[in-house]
Amino acid sequence: MDLSESTVRDRARAYAETEPLYDVERQHVETIPKTFAGDEYGRRDAQWIVRWYFRRYLGEYPDRERREREDAFRDNDFGDVIDALDAAVDALGAGDPEGDAHADEGRDLDAPTDEDCDLDAALSALTALDGVDVAVASAFCQFLAPSRFVAIDRRTWAVLAATGELDGDYPDPPSAADYRRFDDACRAVMARTGVDAWTLYRALWRSFEEVSGGSP
Repeated sequence: MDLSESTVRDRARAYAETEPLYDVERQHVETIPKTFAGDEYGRRDAQWIVRWYFRRYLGEYPDRERREREDAFRDNDFGDVIDALDAAVDALGAGDPEGDAHADEGRDLDAPTDEDCDLDAALSALTALDGVDVAVASAFCQFLAPSRFVAIDRRTWAVLAATGELDGDYPDPPSAADYRRFDDACRAVMARTGVDAWTLYRALWRSFEEVSGGSP
């Protein structure tokens, strides 16, 4: 397979039609950028992203590890969570009410420009929290700026590698440098196909079964 514009859009459309979490994901894509750019959110809003990272596997992610990570995040002082999210929002230039907060299936959005983003600062702030490694931090980036960032995981990496967009096996766990390399590959695909990161994420996740032969 290749990651042409037609393939990416077709796979993203199939994701929306078949993935059981799509409706709630889309709701959060539309609301989280503004929610975390403001000051009216609670611990559960932040916990949702951590839970999403593991539970989108629909039981295929090791349950013990999932619980340990979710419990570790829950035990963070909420003031520390707020500080980390504020730093990430500022670093990513997220929360534009005319941008990411209105993600739409039929419309590609203007993502924060690279000049507006300090990805390293965002990752550093988020990974200072218990239960958050670079992979989970990338999920926060995806929901804080869904037109710009794709969450890194074994599946999204595998599809990029299988289509020649990225070299090497999935690094487990990924480092900040690994995520920058992954992000560069995603940006190259987005630039070539004209889609945003939320569309690309759905296409990559949906394509995993084809490149993996059905393995989790």
